[in-house]
Amino acid sequence: MSSLSDMPRRALAAALALCAFGTATHAADNWPSRPIRVVVPYAPGNAGDVTFRIVQQELEARLGANFYIDNKSGASGNIGAEDVVRSAPDGYTLLLGATNNFVTNQYLAKLRYDPAKNLVPVTVINNAPAVIVVNASLPANNLAELTAYAKKNPGKLNYGTPGSGTAPHLIGALYAQSAGIELVHVPYRGSPPAVQALLAGDVQIFFASAGISTVAGHIASGKLKPLAVAAPQRLPALPQVQTTAEQGLPDLVAGNWWGLAAPVGTDPAIVRKLADAVKAAVAKPEIAQQFEKLGLTAVGNTPAEFGAQIEREAAVWKGIIQKADIKAE
Repeated sequence: MSSLSDMPRRALAAALALCAFGTATHAADNWPSRPIRVVVPYAPGNAGDVTFRIVQQELEARLGANFYIDNKSGASGNIGAEDVVRSAPDGYTLLLGATNNFVTNQYLAKLRYDPAKNLVPVTVINNAPAVIVVNASLPANNLAELTAYAKKNPGKLNYGTPGSGTAPHLIGALYAQSAGIELVHVPYRGSPPAVQALLAGDVQIFFASAGISTVAGHIASGKLKPLAVAAPQRLPALPQVQTTAEQGLPDLVAGNWWGLAAPVGTDPAIVRKLADAVKAAVAKPEIAQQFEKLGLTAVGNTPAEFGAQIEREAAVWKGIIQKADIKAE
């Protein structure tokens, strides 16, 4: 009888690889067998929390395991993302991050990890197309009028954001570059104070990119005017508001999506299993409708599609950030 030491090296390597494959397959078949931690790299109550809680019950029913949210905020979401990067790639720790965690943060600050190399894309749960909202007193009732007003008053229009380097800040820069106008960025500590500044007239524009919950009531009361949706299609929650493409700015398509990722090295079979469960969950009419009421669109793409999306958007936002010389707080 021959021993392992008697086997040719190539045969030994093939045997070990086969054993490893069998072990990984067995692990994927048994996954999940215990609760799954979902790291949301922001304070409790954020849009990511809301997004996940809408699909959580359906995911638990489909996968047969409990999920729990672990909020780890700080450094524009980098602290929580790094926690996931350093976790075991066993399918029991996931990142629920926004666009900045996967795409833009790497161009705004020095990270201790590479999102493209250290995270495995799973799927995008939903997208929040940006809605351009202005104070009702502003003499502009559509995007063309807003652009014309900005050109006649260069540097006199302010837009409030939740902070430097956030999605609304970048979307404002994209609008200014696309339309050839000059806007003044005014950062606040979160969206609520930025919206209050908009209502008070301290700023004139706000780019709502986390759904419409922070502005919906003020739109209904007539205190704020929605001028455009930065998406290919109109939002069911605001069917009367034209898209940016309908108003002559087809390049102004932007928003903030929420996607799941796992540490690099996670079994691809586990990644596919999770992505399939999310896709099935967001396809349910009752879940899609909950998203629509908040100004969100359900996605549920494949890991490969999510990876291609990250690569494509990273190239676009890198140029916008560099041209506007944007830095994170």
